[in-house]
Amino acid sequence: MNQRRRRIYEGKAKILYEGPEPGTVVVHFKDDATAYNAEKKAVIEGKGVLNNRISEFIFERLNDLGLPTHFVKRLNMREQLVREVEIIPLEVIVRNIAAGSMAKRLGIEEGTALPRSIIEFCYKNDELGDPLIAEEHITAFGWASPQEIDDIMAMTIRINDFMSGMFAAIGIKLVDFKIEFGRQYEGDLVRTVLADEISPDSCRLWDMKTNEKMDKDRFRRDLGGLVEAYQEVARRLGILNENDHGKPAKPTLVKS
Repeated sequence: MNQRRRRIYEGKAKILYEGPEPGTVVVHFKDDATAYNAEKKAVIEGKGVLNNRISEFIFERLNDLGLPTHFVKRLNMREQLVREVEIIPLEVIVRNIAAGSMAKRLGIEEGTALPRSIIEFCYKNDELGDPLIAEEHITAFGWASPQEIDDIMAMTIRINDFMSGMFAAIGIKLVDFKIEFGRQYEGDLVRTVLADEISPDSCRLWDMKTNEKMDKDRFRRDLGGLVEAYQEVARRLGILNENDHGKPAKPTLVKS
């Protein structure tokens, strides 16, 4: 990629660059790890490479299912090409098993299976700590229209159904995950599409047999072995060679 390309935005885990064609953006996955609204920070070599590849794998399959996403293709080990969207300022959280902030907030023992999957919304604002909100807040403040909320809910349910089955097939529980959506403009038409990323950074993934954590909680809770856990997720998905046991900082990826 041209090193003189224009930087559009830099977040905690990714950098966005102007794409090679109008209406496209290049997403660069960094090795930075953050937790607790960036109060805890570290650089973990190899994390960005794995997140890029895992997110590509999942987005490609969601595209195959007919779910609209911003993903176009992976460009290299750390970057992917996506369509430009206007991000809707919501974090959509799907919870299948009580964990993290929900377990603490409601006094539920972590690991308790929920009666049904629960979808929560947070207002995407780092300065406010991404507060939990209701649909009434979303429509009252114009963050999304009722139709957009309906579209988001319908897509989120489909994404959860697909990903729960996909991970269960490889011995992993999909405890919860966070996704974001954006508005894609096509002439006079606007459609709601899945954006951002889906990776162990944005999902809670537990081994079905041992309940071992295979996600960013390994960093949040000082458990260590974050890259090794991400590698194991990639290996089970078929992204890494089954016989690859090299250094975790430099994983060997299977070319798609």
